[in-house]
Amino acid sequence: MTRVLVLNGPNLNRLGTREPEVYGTQTLDDIRAMLAAEASGVEIDLRQSNDEAELIGWLHEAVDARTPVILNPAAFTHYSYALRDAVALVTEAGVPVIEVHLSNPHAREAFRHNSVVSGVATGVIAGFGADSYRLALAQVLRGA
Repeated sequence: MTRVLVLNGPNLNRLGTREPEVYGTQTLDDIRAMLAAEASGVEIDLRQSNDEAELIGWLHEAVDARTPVILNPAAFTHYSYALRDAVALVTEAGVPVIEVHLSNPHAREAFRHNSVVSGVATGVIAGFGADSYRLALAQVLRGA
């Protein structure tokens, strides 16, 4: 493995300023730097989009290149069956997809308790702030 895709969904470009009491004060650039420091020779390709279609295209890229994925689907977690189907393409090909969340969705509003992505992801890590990404990277590097 030479690369890990770290994909982030809607509004995560606002990390650091958006509800810091929920999501923390680290930005995506901070998370990128943290992961790069832990990656030991593996490229961290961190991307963010507010566009569901773009995220799906990146997942197609991951399955074609057999690139492991750390995915924070953000609000798409709860209702995007199209994103779920794209994740399934990746995991069905034997490529790991770790779903991550900064907060613990089960400790929040009821609508956040359901993930349509979790059932097809390799695993889920939630509630540890930016460390959720670090824990997911450790699992990917172990061979998920």
